[in-house]
Amino acid sequence: MTTSREVRLNAIPDGLPTPEHFTIAETALPAPAEGEVLVRNRFFQVFPAVRTLFGGGVKGTPFPAIGPGEPLIGMAIGEVVEGDLPTGTLVSHWQGWREYAVVPVDQVTPIGDVLTDPVAHLSQGLSAYTALTKCAEVREGDTVFISGGAGGVGSLAAQYAKQLGAGRVVGSTGSQWKAERMRSELGYDEVLKRGEAPEGIDVFLDNVGGEQLTRAVANANDGARFVLVGALSSQLSPDHAGTTAFTEIDLLRLIANRITVRGLSPRDSWAVQAEWEERFAGWLRTGEVTFPHTKISGIENAPRALQELLAGQHVGAVVVEL
Repeated sequence: MTTSREVRLNAIPDGLPTPEHFTIAETALPAPAEGEVLVRNRFFQVFPAVRTLFGGGVKGTPFPAIGPGEPLIGMAIGEVVEGDLPTGTLVSHWQGWREYAVVPVDQVTPIGDVLTDPVAHLSQGLSAYTALTKCAEVREGDTVFISGGAGGVGSLAAQYAKQLGAGRVVGSTGSQWKAERMRSELGYDEVLKRGEAPEGIDVFLDNVGGEQLTRAVANANDGARFVLVGALSSQLSPDHAGTTAFTEIDLLRLIANRITVRGLSPRDSWAVQAEWEERFAGWLRTGEVTFPHTKISGIENAPRALQELLAGQHVGAVVVEL
């Protein structure tokens, strides 16, 4: 093998990206220098926040600006073929959207065999687990509300919340067929339309922002704990670049009801990754939790996978298999 293919941004989208905004480019197979590894990618994650890359990036997140002619980035799982780690080592890293990647050895994470399916490392379950256990600290009997409940985070967060003792789990979606799957497969007790919020929220895991955050504040119980995970209301809007997300909330309600609001950073998850892997693996083995995801084969189909994800055509994670 002397060449590799990668997905490059062809033009900055005016609105939501479509496949014509991308090019599948062939490039010479990169060679690792000292302190680097050459990784043959096997899977990479497609995620809505990729829009943030085109809009100029967001400081303090793993989303730098990407311009025309540059390859996309994202979480990937691959095997080392050359460099400063043993050949065949499975690793996770952020140089997805390409068949081969040269990555500094300190920016790859070898993955063990706790999770028997390597693709499970591309789930957003670690974010969901961190939000519920370390940020919101779900308690027995809590009412948990999850906006964007059928997405990569929400599809696992609902199941985790039940395992952690939540008494009632409510989610939101804009799709009737997703609502049915959320109730029948993902552990939701109730599913509301986008923009609604249940009465009496103890924990709010927010993937959307916008009107749903506004209404959740109005319906929160005393001492409610809010964790802000994503901003899909901006990232899925053709009228926004996906790099800012403004929401109007009632500050007096936050004060009167002693509501805590905090953002979830990838840094929050570092200390609990091993714990999450053990619990997630155990729940998968017993069937108490499932991992909803869609695999799409071939790097040439990655732009279509992104278009489908942004259009709300999938439940759970979307992964491209190489």
